[in-house]
Amino acid sequence: MSLASVKDFFSQHAPDIDVIELQQSTATVALAAEGHGVEPAQIAKTLALRVGDEVILIVTRGDARLDNKKYKARFGTKARMLGFDEVEAETGHPVGGVCPFGLAKPHSIYCDESLKAYDIVVPAAGATNAAVHISPARIVELTGAEWIDVSEA
Repeated sequence: MSLASVKDFFSQHAPDIDVIELQQSTATVALAAEGHGVEPAQIAKTLALRVGDEVILIVTRGDARLDNKKYKARFGTKARMLGFDEVEAETGHPVGGVCPFGLAKPHSIYCDESLKAYDIVVPAAGATNAAVHISPARIVELTGAEWIDVSEA
């Protein structure tokens, strides 16, 4: 279901982008980097967080960590990751396959400035063995994401 919704998203909005399915798991940054032959920083991980009653998604570099001070300055609260069981209910994607494409529900999406270090990044694509190769600018274009700076330098 989740992989299908991502494939459907790309067939409708960006048919030039192929969803790549590997035989092995790419559910962690290290596994994804190994599977796609890129450095861990080039993996675009999607974090699901709760801000008050709203769920937001932040796409950031694979090696980046949230900077609590920057996050609080931007969102006015401490970072609260969704619980493991909440992630799939909110996004439609399993942990390890979360991405900003083909979501089950509309959510505000943010892309961290750290992604701009790469011409091409590799976010998951709705399954623990699927991903796409895409420019950070194209992620923003396709999802309506907002650029923010909330990761540690």
